[in-house]
Amino acid sequence: MRNFWSWVVLGFAIASANNSLIPDILAFQSQPAVAAVDRQTKARGADAAAQLTGKTENPETTNQPAVSSFPSLFWELNNLPKISYSQLLEVLARRAYSDNYARENAAQPEDIARFEKIVQYAKQQNFPDRPIGEIVQAIADNFLGLPYAAGLLDKSGEEKLIVTLNKFDCVLFVETVLAISRGVAVKDYDYQNFVNRIEEQRYLNGKINGYCSRLHYFSEWINDNQKRQTVENITAKLGGMPMNKTLNFMSQHRSSYPQMVKDEATYQCIVNQEADLAKTAVNYIPTNRIKSIYSQLKPGDIIAVATDVKGLDVTHTGFVYRNADGNLGLIHASPAGAVTVAYDLQRYISRVESAIGIVVARAIDPRSR
Repeated sequence: MRNFWSWVVLGFAIASANNSLIPDILAFQSQPAVAAVDRQTKARGADAAAQLTGKTENPETTNQPAVSSFPSLFWELNNLPKISYSQLLEVLARRAYSDNYARENAAQPEDIARFEKIVQYAKQQNFPDRPIGEIVQAIADNFLGLPYAAGLLDKSGEEKLIVTLNKFDCVLFVETVLAISRGVAVKDYDYQNFVNRIEEQRYLNGKINGYCSRLHYFSEWINDNQKRQTVENITAKLGGMPMNKTLNFMSQHRSSYPQMVKDEATYQCIVNQEADLAKTAVNYIPTNRIKSIYSQLKPGDIIAVATDVKGLDVTHTGFVYRNADGNLGLIHASPAGAVTVAYDLQRYISRVESAIGIVVARAIDPRSR
């Protein structure tokens, strides 16, 4: 009798494994080329105020596979698709991990292939021997021409750790290049560790915990990453002046953020974060003074476009780019359509609507920590 029930338990496990495995494989093949690591919950404070006030797509709905009832178990035992022992262990392990903390890695093969191609190139060119800023610029070069895509982080009602290597908004571009560069600097070429760095950079205290844990304001992004010694805000050192404004764009435009419209607790959380951000001075370099600090900027420095939009700190981000002739420009995921290089940094900023200057942060070399 004990052996009989052992077979029953094994049958449950295999049936469960196959019910789980088949949808996973289908999802792996047919989803858009964006790696999504599920957890719980950004409309960003960057990539143009127009985007922030625009409509957000309706949350996705996910059809859950039906669970077989107990009376049908014995039929299932005689009609199970074949599954290897290694597949069984893999699926059960993934399910146990998801029960512990819902996290599904739906990384697309083309994303992983692009990542592997980039790190192989980094090895061949001895990127780890270069300063971190030069690594950042060299990694960013690999994404030139790839398309711009808005709202990638807000296509689901549930917060997900979105990782994409084939399309970007301006902050996703900065986060992706920075995360890869930090890994290359310490010769860590593991894809999952790269994904972990994205999470560390994007969320409060480095951990995803719902929509409110996302670092929505870029000043907040800089502050939180500075605490973890990922970047340093060097704007004040460069002679920056105070912005002197209250950052409350999100709470003042609650209706533009479905996550806050539906959830009072999330709204209050954002209000509290805005209050905390008010305790920190936000400095910027005025547009007409940018060229005067060219000698102090380095390739790979993070540039955020400061704005006069009420309640908002910045509207766009990118990296300082040293052109072949030595002039400093900006490499960025441009809302105009693709990852590109603007030849001259000051000239570009002067043409951005509502821009008043720049905020500058510098990646901290992980080899020096």
